[in-house]
Amino acid sequence: MIESGPSANGSQETAVALSAEEASRFAVLLEENQDTLVGIWTDRVAEGLRGRLSRTELQRQTADLFKGFHLALAGGATDLTHEPADELRAQLTELSSNRARQGFSTTETAVSVFSLKEAILPKLGDDVASLQDYIAFSAFVDAAALFTFDSYVRVREELIADQAEQLLELSTPVVKLWEGVVAVPLVGTLDSARAQVVMERLLQTLVDTGSPYAIIDITGVPAVDTQVAQHVLKTVVAARLMGADCIISGIRPQIAQTIVALGIEFGDIATKATLADALRYVLNKSGSRKPRER
Repeated sequence: MIESGPSANGSQETAVALSAEEASRFAVLLEENQDTLVGIWTDRVAEGLRGRLSRTELQRQTADLFKGFHLALAGGATDLTHEPADELRAQLTELSSNRARQGFSTTETAVSVFSLKEAILPKLGDDVASLQDYIAFSAFVDAAALFTFDSYVRVREELIADQAEQLLELSTPVVKLWEGVVAVPLVGTLDSARAQVVMERLLQTLVDTGSPYAIIDITGVPAVDTQVAQHVLKTVVAARLMGADCIISGIRPQIAQTIVALGIEFGDIATKATLADALRYVLNKSGSRKPRER
């Protein structure tokens, strides 16, 4: 049953799902009916997942979770935060992580835990005491399902963040055009997060290659406003601090007009209409010549 009481420091403890006696009774119930309950629980979970996991894998997961619940209750855990429930929490975290990476929804993941209540109900009597026990046990399972939900959301957010970072890196390549010349061809919108990735990758490439020239090509940037210009200028300044000379290419007529209208100043930074013009400028400046074909 749900109980509460004063803690050691006199404050009120949070409500617990089970009393110690109820936890003990359910531990015995789970132990005596393990095979039957695992089978019923697996069936209920399988209905919700619609064949997206093999029966063998699903039964293994269910059996492991069942043992976790039994261990927690047999150890006297009255809620999920108690030490006897440590292994159960670890199992729920692993379940959430696996389901998130496999593409299951939060509902499908949480229902896999909630279904234990449906599996155990037929094993209880229909008297008032049994009903009270079931309510208490339901609260314990609900807490486990909510813990699973929170763990799933956390893992999912981490996956999304990792994927976003990977997409940023893929969308901001730094390529070697010539000996001593690297280029960053920008395509799409340039926001603060992407600008930071551009700067980091360009600077790292300058360090790795020792290139004295870098071309930032904005041909693929649909529009240039003050914010985009500031991002580009910061990247140029950072590259200069590394000892590299920066050229901006891709200055189309519309972009040139916008830059003038906004009063943006590129100062002594060389700008060119195309990437080819920028490369030609660099080769002339460095005295490089196209190698003879053999």
